[in-house]
Amino acid sequence: MSAIITSASVHDSQVAIPLATLTAQRIDNCYDLMDAAYDVPAIIEHSQFLGHVPLIDKNPRRNKELKQSIEMENLARRTLNWEPVELERYNVRSTAERTNSRLKDEFGASKIRVRGGAKVFCHLMFGVLVLAADQLIKVVA
Repeated sequence: MSAIITSASVHDSQVAIPLATLTAQRIDNCYDLMDAAYDVPAIIEHSQFLGHVPLIDKNPRRNKELKQSIEMENLARRTLNWEPVELERYNVRSTAERTNSRLKDEFGASKIRVRGGAKVFCHLMFGVLVLAADQLIKVVA
């Protein structure tokens, strides 16, 4: 089992390629759903190399023309009341984002103080277990 341990100074996008490579060996998926922080050519190319379809928000950064183009496209979509199917798939990401956020903020995934893949995995699985129990309590209550 491999694990990627990061500090607060490392953004998730910096470990996107190694993490995608690790998960591609274990999980079959067709889409890589990512926010604008992952809009980097190397990540997009690696996703395509793995045979995936990268659904990544465009990040205009300081490109005014791209920002204006995105705004015009969004206006046209609202006017036509049309959304591409990729947007539907991308919106599924919010559930995973909320889960990851709760794991990090409430259940210790941002403060892993152990070494070794098995120990990190165990630590994260305890967090997942507590998160699942918490969700079950909310459903029952």
